[in-house]
Amino acid sequence: MGSTKTVAIIGAGIAGIAAALRLRKQGFEVTVFEANAYAGGKMSELYTNDFRFDKGPTVLTKPEYVEDLFQLFGKIPSDYWQSHPVEPIFKYFFEDGTVINSSRNQERFSEEIASKTSTSAASILKFLKEVEKTHQLTDEVFLQRSLHKFKNYLDWPTTRGILNFGKVDVFRSMNKANEQRFSDQKVIDIFNRYASYNGSNPYWAPATLNVLAHYEITLGTYFSEGGIYSIIDALTDIAEEVGVRINYSTPAQEIVQSGNRATGLRTQNGTEHFDIIVSNVDVYNTYKQLLPNFKAPKRFLKQPRSSSVIVFYWGMNRQFPELGLHNMFLSDDAKAEYKHLFELNEPFDDPTIHMTISSKMNAKDAPKGYENWSALISVPHNSGQDWDEWIRVSKRNVIAKLNRILKTDIEPHIIFEDVLDPRKVNEETNAAFGAVFGNASNSMFSAFLRHPNFSSKIENLFFCGGTAHPGPGIPLCLLSGKIASELIAEKFVPDN
Repeated sequence: MGSTKTVAIIGAGIAGIAAALRLRKQGFEVTVFEANAYAGGKMSELYTNDFRFDKGPTVLTKPEYVEDLFQLFGKIPSDYWQSHPVEPIFKYFFEDGTVINSSRNQERFSEEIASKTSTSAASILKFLKEVEKTHQLTDEVFLQRSLHKFKNYLDWPTTRGILNFGKVDVFRSMNKANEQRFSDQKVIDIFNRYASYNGSNPYWAPATLNVLAHYEITLGTYFSEGGIYSIIDALTDIAEEVGVRINYSTPAQEIVQSGNRATGLRTQNGTEHFDIIVSNVDVYNTYKQLLPNFKAPKRFLKQPRSSSVIVFYWGMNRQFPELGLHNMFLSDDAKAEYKHLFELNEPFDDPTIHMTISSKMNAKDAPKGYENWSALISVPHNSGQDWDEWIRVSKRNVIAKLNRILKTDIEPHIIFEDVLDPRKVNEETNAAFGAVFGNASNSMFSAFLRHPNFSSKIENLFFCGGTAHPGPGIPLCLLSGKIASELIAEKFVPDN
């Protein structure tokens, strides 16, 4: 490689840390610049009043992607971090008292649904086989590599993927596909909820997104020992061990250019030269804030933004044995809920609640006999709404729904509260408009419309993270860091 090349990574989110580790393994000198006093980006934590909460993603799939980063350096992953299968995966609660437990055991899950709904076990098993096939056809082609390099379309896996494009269910919506598969609205609603995992609308988004059920159910869902944030702690530990430098409380102010080449980074400490820049910042804000003199690509910046969230972090002074690690209290009218969310731009009075209680598996997250509840609902991204009023209304609706289904009064048991809303999402993670997932995935071409992992206009500028290819969520962000690092190694490391 000649003289050692230097890389600046803007943002210590999980994609930025993954890219830093992979580039360090390739021999680059890597410096990470993080605006916050802690790493993790959207994967942060709240620790107060003897309660600990994970902020950001709470569902973990594909833990082997995390383990890969330790194995790069010959480390034993379990020396740093461990995960355990979750069973049941989710507990789904309905207004009529029905509770459905999802499971990695396909026969158990299909029989559970058949015993509590009008949907047959056979239709569930068939669905899981279909989405497994979707995964096989899309994983290598659309997730494991750049979609924006012509050479990647000249091999058999890609050709096979293109020839089977119709088989990955892009031509009908997720809801339409699920209505045609299943006879019971409860089952349709359960599988439609996977659209919310990347901030999309199942009535618009392609049925390809049903592949998320394969990740969560067939491949399995895991609990990160110590909580989701322990992943970040472990990765930053090994990053520092192998010589990655992380500068906290040091926000990037500008990507410095010379002509059409990125040449450095300006921070509060001055301007520093780097051979390569990797932005793990929201793509929209990368252009708007860090490249003020560059004409931003409108086709990326004008795409519809994803939804956001309101999360109530509640410390509860009692335990609820009927609840599990992951719980979902589903709306009685999902179609109306999504219409309010994506068309009317206002809160719905019967929101679906995604509740995580990490103290169910990590007792240290709450005092003995207590629980830590993270009650999340989807809301539109920030476009100037009266969020204080929306929080007030949403809290009332969430408590009312939980009271109805759990047949109790939870409010007297809330002894601690903190709230996350789109304004805080923007403030704490620099997510444009507080859109948790960047752009929405509401069209069949969404995968192709995400920003590439490199700039075609600014040489030596690369991108990773949930707003770049292949998208949001822990597994995809880890792949994003991998793809960006591979593109850099291909350009700068001999024999790559």
